[in-house]
Amino acid sequence: MKALKYILFVLLIVVIGLAVFIAVQPNSFEVERSRTIKAPASVVYNNVIDFKNWEAWNSWKEEKPEIVITLPEETKGIGGSYTWEDEDGIGTMKTLDAKQNASITQEMQFGDFPKSDIKWSFTPNDDGSTEVTWNIAGKDLPFGFKAFATLMGGMEKQISPHYERGLEMLDSVVVNSMKAYSVKTDGITEYGGGFYMYKTTSATSSNISQIMGKQYGEIMSYMAKNNVVQTGMPFTIYNEMNDANNNIIMSQAIPVQNKVDIAQDSEILCGYIPKTKVFKTTLKGNYTNLPKAWESAMTYIAKNNLQQSDIKPFEIYQTDPGNYPNPADWVTEVYIPIK
Repeated sequence: MKALKYILFVLLIVVIGLAVFIAVQPNSFEVERSRTIKAPASVVYNNVIDFKNWEAWNSWKEEKPEIVITLPEETKGIGGSYTWEDEDGIGTMKTLDAKQNASITQEMQFGDFPKSDIKWSFTPNDDGSTEVTWNIAGKDLPFGFKAFATLMGGMEKQISPHYERGLEMLDSVVVNSMKAYSVKTDGITEYGGGFYMYKTTSATSSNISQIMGKQYGEIMSYMAKNNVVQTGMPFTIYNEMNDANNNIIMSQAIPVQNKVDIAQDSEILCGYIPKTKVFKTTLKGNYTNLPKAWESAMTYIAKNNLQQSDIKPFEIYQTDPGNYPNPADWVTEVYIPIK
């Protein structure tokens, strides 16, 4: 009997000690993790701001596939939300505030536990990557919540592995989304033709992107200075492509309404493409996939015994990368004039 009383006394001491230990634990918590993702801030932001994307990089769902996620009608932007349910209860997440491409503020409620504040920040780096920071914090924690957190090893131990894995998965999802592309052979059609301002130069496959950017900058500067109005999307005419020495003679061009008189010493000239029959191929995706579009077009032309005309082939860039940060959304039309 004495032994039993002694055991009960010891247990009481342990319980009291544990209660005191829990009671003196902080009334708040905060967990934060960051990761550098090789993607523009706008691309990462656009994924995170819409809860319908979260399941693809939700580490809790990865760990427990039986979790049931429910998406309401509104999942994107301020007011967007989603809920989940597992054996531990029901949770909800809602977006309270957002600054486009910069930050997101959310609120999480799980079961009877107090609400937690979620914050995201997206900081662009000079190399085009983005520093993504994911933060969760709670305050005014009741004794029951602190007891749960203490017995489970603390909030840092419970949350940080999921945040690290979630950011890792988000990185993979975002980067892979930028690699997506498709090639469509649209077939024979007619190009309407028209006048254009242009500048001709040479390039190789290794420096063509930089040279194109410089060329377009000079053409646009000339047009602005001389009040020449752009009437269509920029395009590139391929005057000569020599695979043997990897040399390309090309003209960057911008459509204009009418013929423009040019000074004799100007490197910017005015040209004209007549209305002509063309074989059209469309690439949706990064410009690095253009060789696949050209290969598809040339293969079709060869198989169907189509003959190219004397008009040089060209490609039109239908989307401005400044307005479409994800390369997977870029649209380029390849036109090969045929007889």
